[in-house]
Amino acid sequence: MLVCQCNVITDKEIEEIVLSFLKEDPWQLVVPAKVYRAIEKRGRCAGCFPNVVDIIARVTEEYHLLLDRSSVDLVDVKARLARLQKKRIGGRREGRSTGHRAA
Repeated sequence: MLVCQCNVITDKEIEEIVLSFLKEDPWQLVVPAKVYRAIEKRGRCAGCFPNVVDIIARVTEEYHLLLDRSSVDLVDVKARLARLQKKRIGGRREGRSTGHRAA
């Protein structure tokens, strides 16, 4: 499936890169910027970043489950991301107000 239309990046490419990062260090923090740097591309409109974060979370959870870790040792990444998103939505948003008009 095509994840980034600006750079023509598929979900399989992102999954492979995330797995390679996790094989190097299973507990490292993988973020979209790190994935894009590995592909040697840049996020242009950044509209795909939420989907990339979802792929990173899914692949990371699956990888750690395959390592035979007990479920007590794992942190539920999706639940933490959902809590952060709720917290972010409720807060003040940066940027221009809707009434702002450029001359």
